[in-house]
Amino acid sequence: MKTSPLKSINLPQAMEFQFRMIDEITKVFNGADFITRGDLGVVSGLNKPQTTKQAEQVIAAFFSAESALLVRGAGTAAIRYALFASMKPGDTILVHQAPVYPTTVTSFEMMGLKTIYADFNNLDETRQILASHSEIKAALVQYTRQKIDDAYEMETVIKTIKNQKDIPIITDDNYAVMKVDKIGTQCGADLSCFSTFKLLGPEGIGCVVGKKEYINILRKHHYSGGLQTQGHEALDVLHGLIYAPVALAIQAQVNDEVVARLKANEIPEVKWAGIANAQSKVLLVEFHGAIAKEICTNAVLFGAAPHPIGAESKYEVVPMFYRVSGTFRARDATLEERIIRINPMRAGADTIIRILKESIKRVT
Repeated sequence: MKTSPLKSINLPQAMEFQFRMIDEITKVFNGADFITRGDLGVVSGLNKPQTTKQAEQVIAAFFSAESALLVRGAGTAAIRYALFASMKPGDTILVHQAPVYPTTVTSFEMMGLKTIYADFNNLDETRQILASHSEIKAALVQYTRQKIDDAYEMETVIKTIKNQKDIPIITDDNYAVMKVDKIGTQCGADLSCFSTFKLLGPEGIGCVVGKKEYINILRKHHYSGGLQTQGHEALDVLHGLIYAPVALAIQAQVNDEVVARLKANEIPEVKWAGIANAQSKVLLVEFHGAIAKEICTNAVLFGAAPHPIGAESKYEVVPMFYRVSGTFRARDATLEERIIRINPMRAGADTIIRILKESIKRVT
């Protein structure tokens, strides 16, 4: 089985991300203000907390974007807002020829959007479809993999689309932010969307980053007091973004070590091991027998988490042993019988190997 995981930043790069985030914070915040819990409500003239505005300025600057907006509803809402800002109900959107993430399908249905598919792994096909479908008004590109054999490069796909047709491009950057060198907008997209809960931030807060012309539309319609990200939440978003890069770089190193050890036949019951973005960057382990479900059940007894909370949220520290993602299962339902995904979270390689061995022993 061949996978093409996204290239993770290394630990020195992650440290640079942390330092740069702090640098941007010091340019916007008074040092005394940053060690408070921020303000609340709809401040006159801003219609949001002052702290939230400042946090959005920091995020925009860090990602070299014109603007940023924090929204309620995590990454799903961020994508919905981006679709609303760049498209009209009933429009047609270009997506990758693969199972679309379920909540994104719901977002399409809410706006009555029509979909046209192109295989982003095949750039010639993508160009041909754009050329033959004048009704396409925008494109959505998911950063992480939707199929096991996906290998497309985000920047190349964006350039291909833009060169063929200058339409708004939205990127779903969930599970990629702070793991890769550049997010979608830094690759040429118009709007990038992600959940800050997946980046050690607060529950339910998403972020839209990108062109001011679209984000200004969102600000205009995002006026309700109940929609505002409060000051303490905005500060928690920044706290997460500070620590996430280094934590995620260490996680990537653990993935590499576990794969190397499994490929060296440290556990004979393992047929194959590799790394994939499914959707978060995880370790995929295939067994000789159809024991995947039993392994997941047993791993909980030895300390592994049985399911995600926010998929790399601040609460997830023990390794997660879980079934392969829904988009992968939609392509091949048999994968669930023989393959599991493991996210190390904050665990080391020895812990993961131990849990695997003990879970297998209980099955056999």
